[in-house]
Amino acid sequence: MNKLLPLTLTLAALAASANTFARDDQRMHPLEDALATEAARDKLDPSIKLFFGNQKHPRVVKEFGEWKTNKKTNGFNKSDKEACEWVFLSAVLELQERAQKEGGNAVINIKSNYKNNERSSETEYMCGSGALMSGVALKGTVVKLAE
Repeated sequence: MNKLLPLTLTLAALAASANTFARDDQRMHPLEDALATEAARDKLDPSIKLFFGNQKHPRVVKEFGEWKTNKKTNGFNKSDKEACEWVFLSAVLELQERAQKEGGNAVINIKSNYKNNERSSETEYMCGSGALMSGVALKGTVVKLAE
């Protein structure tokens, strides 16, 4: 009996810690906060416009297709909010890079697509945070807008 108790306690502790590592919180975060970070101000290309959800935009002259991003970042030693803002920036930068590569000047209809669950919003994006990682998946249409 004395040998069984430590084994039982060890197994219970391992099971509890496994549940902790399985965390997958999915939350909507404000676009305004993520776009206002110092990193976003420094890195985003103002010549490639971003339009989220159904935001109004100038007339589309040419469409280059819909593109997806799926970015992850290490959440170690960061709050979920910090990690989500960082990985959101990475996803938006990838969309801007794609627009530049295709010859576009904007990405429209940007939607969250976390785990292939599409959510369209003009004010928020979806981020998933676990014990070690945070992730943002976006999709948007690369276009050339009338000037």
